[in-house]
Amino acid sequence: MEFILDKSLGYIISKTSHKLKNDLTKGLSAYDVTTEQWALLTRLWEHDGISQRELSERLYKDQPTITRILDKLEQKGLVVRRAAPGDRRCFLVCLTEAGKQMKDILVPAANNSLDRALKGFTQEEQEQLRVLLDRIWHNLEGMTVGQNSDSHAAKRHQ
Repeated sequence: MEFILDKSLGYIISKTSHKLKNDLTKGLSAYDVTTEQWALLTRLWEHDGISQRELSERLYKDQPTITRILDKLEQKGLVVRRAAPGDRRCFLVCLTEAGKQMKDILVPAANNSLDRALKGFTQEEQEQLRVLLDRIWHNLEGMTVGQNSDSHAAKRHQ
């Protein structure tokens, strides 16, 4: 069976993800915020005052990476780390007032990037795309190493 990289769904998703990230990077650069910092700030806008461990889990990043991102955001005055009540080993990450205000600036910039990417898509197509990509995520999230059967491999090429 012939394999054509440009027709591979995994490759298409990967190159699309790369293009989306690059466009978002350009949109956020004027505000001195990286895409990784944007993602972390977004999680804090959703749930301010969560632990570094929770951020790591919710962003699918390891602890050292989260620490590095937090160090930068702390230097910029957008977040602070506070010892958790009852557990001095655990730090809660909280937005500063400046971090909260960044939401009004960064969300429109991110939405502009996404609007460019989804130009010509109907609302229904956008929702369908979300559902399909989520289904791929959940399929892979539920798999363990070595669980890739021949039927999965065959479907991958369709």
